[in-house]
Amino acid sequence: MRWIRMAKALQMFSDERAFRLRLFWEGALTGIVTGLVISIFRFILELTDVYRPRLFAWFMDGHPWGFFAWCVLLLLIAWILARFLQWEPLISGSGIPQVKGILLGRIRMNAQRVLALKFIGGILGIGTGMSLGREGPSVQLGACAGQWFSRLCRRPRSEERFLLTAGSGAGLAAAFNAPLAGVIFCLEELTKSFSPLVLMATVAAAVSAASIAAAFLGLSPVFQIGELPVFTGQQYFPLLLLGVFAGASGVLFNRVLFFSLDTYKRLSIPNVAKFLIPLFLAFAFSFFLPEVLGGGSRLVDTLIVQDFNTSFLILLLVMKFVFTMLCFGSGVPGGIFLPMLVLGALSGAVFAKGAVFLGLTEQAFTSSFIVYGMAAYFAAVVKSPITGSVLIIEMTGSFHHLLALVFVAMTAYLTADLLHGEPVYETLLSRLLFTRAKLRQIQAHHRTITEFIVGEGSALDGRSVADIHWPSDCLLVQVRRGESELIPTGRLVLKSGDFIYALIDDTCIADFEDLAQEKLSG
Repeated sequence: MRWIRMAKALQMFSDERAFRLRLFWEGALTGIVTGLVISIFRFILELTDVYRPRLFAWFMDGHPWGFFAWCVLLLLIAWILARFLQWEPLISGSGIPQVKGILLGRIRMNAQRVLALKFIGGILGIGTGMSLGREGPSVQLGACAGQWFSRLCRRPRSEERFLLTAGSGAGLAAAFNAPLAGVIFCLEELTKSFSPLVLMATVAAAVSAASIAAAFLGLSPVFQIGELPVFTGQQYFPLLLLGVFAGASGVLFNRVLFFSLDTYKRLSIPNVAKFLIPLFLAFAFSFFLPEVLGGGSRLVDTLIVQDFNTSFLILLLVMKFVFTMLCFGSGVPGGIFLPMLVLGALSGAVFAKGAVFLGLTEQAFTSSFIVYGMAAYFAAVVKSPITGSVLIIEMTGSFHHLLALVFVAMTAYLTADLLHGEPVYETLLSRLLFTRAKLRQIQAHHRTITEFIVGEGSALDGRSVADIHWPSDCLLVQVRRGESELIPTGRLVLKSGDFIYALIDDTCIADFEDLAQEKLSG
């Protein structure tokens, strides 16, 4: 039976044109399923934003047992989240590192269980006011939809990876009404290569998911920014300084985030107690600083239309930062994408105050610095500047600012790189794999045909097949150079840009990718 599956997988790559067409339709169907799931997820979370303050007020206003009842409710939510995490550890945190681990063959996922528990757990965590975002859970929910659809149609694991990637991009597209960002996120962050097959499936999935979300929730951008003044050449100096400021801030964000995770891990207390820490903090913030609750998209809109004084902006920035660290570090299901963007907006607002005071810019450009701060902060934290730039364009509807966004994002990226900042999702994945290896939870190995691209200057570039030290149990199936199919004989010299299709143990996918992408030393 195994050899029959392998034969089907080999046949899948023999007619690439037909396979691309099939991926397109399967990606579109995956996107429709993902769009429906994420639309419901977003709708419920929007309801919690409306009814959470009302429920809180009802408990606390005129009811002698209100405080006690609210505490009991938070304790119940913490217990449910702890039970969910015990049943399925993969629902913890963002979900994006877990998806990257699945694509690398290092993690197995029960799609139906993860989808159900992450959906409910995300609503409980984000809906109670924790500083968490919907995008990470949306990416993981989309990946679950892609895997479920693939196995429903009995597709080989080689094809499942494409649909799982497409579902992930569709989840991001539906979460933020950002189909283009969903596609680029898959190419720049998840696969880190420009594969025509990934592109075909992901474009179809992202567009269909965003269309479904728009049909249910509307086409308006996530942030209501309005018209922004366009920067001219002589005004790029303050943008350069903003990029440096955001780059350093992003490095600090990652290091404190990892410190928070380590601190929670060292606490010898059950998960219920860990979850109660951010839950009761959210309860406290409801009294004196409700602006920091939740993901924070409404706070960004408020920053645009309301001129806060500098001291209050700094207070918001510090409290949102600390609250985000404590929420995400606890392991509650929820992402850091949106809180990260909000911190970028607050950083941009604080920077704008200083720039206006020093005469580097005018007050009219303050809203622009808020938007550019989000792109720069994202680029520094995630180390994906193109995704950040395109995402902010789609989330704000500001399509005239691409050049300035890319400029400030690349400046922040380079600053973070010079400060030895680590990409947050890569580091979270490494930590996750280390923990799972210690607990011996890595599951049985499977062989799959996987696509790799030869990077320029890598250990494969310019070398013949026979001279390369390949990973164990690896069989080269096909090499594509442009539209030509090459037989991978020992004398074939590989070149940068070649697509290699190899039958490989899925736990060795990361080793193969390193071989194809890492530069040769000296």
